[in-house]
Amino acid sequence: MEEIGKQDYILTPGRYVEIEQEEDDGEPFEEKMQRLTSELSGLFAQSHELEDEIRRKLGAIGYEL
Repeated sequence: MEEIGKQDYILTPGRYVEIEQEEDDGEPFEEKMQRLTSELSGLFAQSHELEDEIRRKLGAIGYEL
């Protein structure tokens, strides 16, 4: 009750649940973002290729998108 009182009796769960701290992987933020955005760009390109292939295959059996 004391802890709840310190929170002005607000019972929002987020106030009482601790957020787990992530370990620092040692990779500088800018380098990590460059790497991750590059990977994401490649995945987007791959998804477009797969989408095009699906459209072609559906078209071949008479289902145009």
